[in-house]
Amino acid sequence: MFRLLRLFRYHRRVILFFCDMLLWNLSYYLSFGIHKNNFSLHGAELPFFTGLAVMNISFAVVFLLFRLYDKLWRYADTEDFFYAAIASLTANIVFMTGMMITGAAAPALAMNSKIFVTNALMSTLFLMLFRIIYRLNKILERRNLARKAKKRLMIVGAGEGALSVLSELSKTPGNEYIPVCIVDDNKEKLHRRIAGVRVEGTTKEIPELCEKLGIEVILFTISQISVADKKRILDTCAQTHLEVKIIPNIYNLMTSGVPITSSIRQVEVEDLLGRESVTFDTEKYGKYVIGQTVLVTGGGGSIGSELCRQIAALGPKHLIILDIYENNAYDIQQELIRKHGSDLSFEVQIASVRDKKKLEHIFRTHNIDVVFHAAAHKHVPLMETNPEEAVKNNVFGTLKLAEVADKYHVRNFVQISTDKAVNPTNVMGATKRICEMLIQMMGKKSKTNFVAVRFGNVLGSNGSVIPLFKEQIRTGGPVTVTHPDIIRYFMTIPEAVSLVLTAGSIAKGGEIFILDMGEPVKIKVLAENLIRLSGYKPHEDIKIEYTGLRPGEKLYEELLLNEEGITHTDNKKIYIGKPIAFDNEELLHHLKWLYYAAQRNDKDNVERLIAEIVPTFKHATNEDAELPPIEDEE
Repeated sequence: MFRLLRLFRYHRRVILFFCDMLLWNLSYYLSFGIHKNNFSLHGAELPFFTGLAVMNISFAVVFLLFRLYDKLWRYADTEDFFYAAIASLTANIVFMTGMMITGAAAPALAMNSKIFVTNALMSTLFLMLFRIIYRLNKILERRNLARKAKKRLMIVGAGEGALSVLSELSKTPGNEYIPVCIVDDNKEKLHRRIAGVRVEGTTKEIPELCEKLGIEVILFTISQISVADKKRILDTCAQTHLEVKIIPNIYNLMTSGVPITSSIRQVEVEDLLGRESVTFDTEKYGKYVIGQTVLVTGGGGSIGSELCRQIAALGPKHLIILDIYENNAYDIQQELIRKHGSDLSFEVQIASVRDKKKLEHIFRTHNIDVVFHAAAHKHVPLMETNPEEAVKNNVFGTLKLAEVADKYHVRNFVQISTDKAVNPTNVMGATKRICEMLIQMMGKKSKTNFVAVRFGNVLGSNGSVIPLFKEQIRTGGPVTVTHPDIIRYFMTIPEAVSLVLTAGSIAKGGEIFILDMGEPVKIKVLAENLIRLSGYKPHEDIKIEYTGLRPGEKLYEELLLNEEGITHTDNKKIYIGKPIAFDNEELLHHLKWLYYAAQRNDKDNVERLIAEIVPTFKHATNEDAELPPIEDEE
């Protein structure tokens, strides 16, 4: 049997051709016999075999010219069957014409026109039936195979997306799903069928239908839908404790030629935020980057690399990617080469923002117009145990970069800050608050527009809790949450970068821009939803463990200091925090002591000095530690 299957696979075209030949020969014999009222060929051998020869030549030539055997009939659709019918009728016309010419040359070979009509109908019918039976057989084989080991699938949305998914699933025997039902809120579509799958109910009935029909996976296929409705439906799906998947931007997939099923993915946290995504208005805010030389520090990181992507799309004169970690820098370099090729002028500089001599060299050899400063140590627990490194990199790396930018007359300098800088309870947040103060100080005395942009947690960024949750769910748990009441603001990386670019365009110098992060999200609820949408029950299939707040961590983050007020901008998502007054000379004096303590790796005095610079820093300090004398260093 296996050898026969292999023989058919390798010689499918030849076998199908001879099957067709048998059918058109049979139809000719039956048509000839019906006309004679006798299926014996006695006395009619010459006209019969002459007609048979002309017919075989006619049909063979036409069918080969129509390339019928290049098609995979197991995947044939209505258009393919129509094409086969046209080929059969054309072959009959050629056959009839050939026999008329033969009959004119030898009258004894002439045939009655009824034979041609009967043969045309019968041969077309036989050929079509053969293909229909062949197609149905393959469908039944795939369905039988599917029912043995595949997941029962519910499709949400009875539109073009669902039709494309169903069509592709039917043509891909190796897929892992068997579509069972569809749900849609359009009442006109209820109880109708799409590609053989019935629309069983509305999205409100999802839990009931899942239990009734034994659904194992839910696939969300609706593209044109409001964010609120999308969140409502996904929340309903989460109640089923089944695995929920989604196809993003179905229209783009359909027009790109990429297989729809290859883009099926897990539901992400951004699908559950329940607000409209933020986009960058290139026409209004992007002009200050177009045709300019732009430097991005930390360009290989999550925020920095997205800055590079969006800046590259704006058409800068030259893009400089600066990063100390060569692997990340290499990744974004290769991505930009693949996407833009020679259309984008850019380079990668492996350097630290601590290295002022290297920064001087870069700024001296390039006429840099805009700087986006994303390089920083950001991991809160690590900076708690290494406060001197947070100071060296975040505070004095920023100061050196800002001084060089001022010296070489950079037009715009945008500092990436964080909501952890507000009333900081950890070293990382406190150092970022000092960076904001440096930006305000430089903005007062420099012609460069120094600004800071403050926002909260970024989904998918390095250090984000979401990748950790996903990995913990994948390995069976437990999912670790520091505290049941902890809340955070969330924004996607492209959203955050879009607002950073926008803020840079409206900078006048010294501002701290604050991004509207929407409503805060409770981390416990976020973890539970991720568990549900991965197909598990929280606290049963996947445990949630509360580990306690980490060093320097607080229950909620703030975007404003108590002393700050906010000023609205033209962009509804961006506000300007009212600057807090401080003495520049006193700040510089404290920075000298802080620099010296950090260079000596004196952690106790580093933390104490940070607290003196940032009065709102609530952190354990060593009040009794004595400061060593300051020594001049180059």
